[in-house]
Amino acid sequence: MPKTPKSSPPKTASTKANRAKRRHLLHVLRQAVQKEKGQRSERHAGVRQEPRAGRPRTRRASRR
Repeated sequence: MPKTPKSSPPKTASTKANRAKRRHLLHVLRQAVQKEKGQRSERHAGVRQEPRAGRPRTRRASRR
């Protein structure tokens, strides 16, 4: 015999506030990670654009 679905309990103000707070904190965390990734990629790009010190690398070393 199939079970009948239960209705969810009514949403209280405290649960709504907790959910909103959690959503906000996760949003801020995602923004921080995105900003850090952007800065990291800029730093790496800046490293690659600078000329190498010493002789230029004409032949790449063997991978083996």
